[in-house]
Amino acid sequence: MPDILVLYYSRGGSVARLARQIARGVGEVDGMQARLRTLPPVAPLTTVAAPPEPEAGAPYVEPRDLADCAGLLLGSPTRFGNMAAPVKHFLDTLGAEWASGTLVGKPAGVFTSTATLHGGQESTLLTMLVPLLHHGCVIAGIPFTEPALSTTRSGGTPYGASHVAGGDDHPEPTEEEALLARALGRRVAGLARKLQA
Repeated sequence: MPDILVLYYSRGGSVARLARQIARGVGEVDGMQARLRTLPPVAPLTTVAAPPEPEAGAPYVEPRDLADCAGLLLGSPTRFGNMAAPVKHFLDTLGAEWASGTLVGKPAGVFTSTATLHGGQESTLLTMLVPLLHHGCVIAGIPFTEPALSTTRSGGTPYGASHVAGGDDHPEPTEEEALLARALGRRVAGLARKLQA
């Protein structure tokens, strides 16, 4: 069964929970399944950033995950209107995959979480899409045919799924955020299925 790689970095749990909603959406498409993977934190050279395997949650991504996947959903918390350093660091290491065309023609989408409604969700999603365009991905967003996109009062954008954690860092997506995350998962998985046909 073809895998859609749901790859993310999550520090407080919000992005991880959004990833699980996206994975549910992927699983709603016949013949498709999600492969959840995470990214390790980065640190200065004098510090060990992470053990070889995370203590809990999804395993760390490996190069074969990118080669094996039929599509990609990439998630990051927002840091000053941009992706977090571990996600950028990972993307910066993909020179060989870029040169060999590992992701060319594969559908891709992005997702994020912020502490505030105007914390840079859309700019983060847009900047995450730029490297995926360089890799030749077929970019998928969330169309306005999804009713929750017009009614949400928190996260959710046409550029990708999102969550507003608030000042108390509440990691659980709202009902509309979860609906839109599942819609993005279904959309990327559905496109992958069509492209493989």
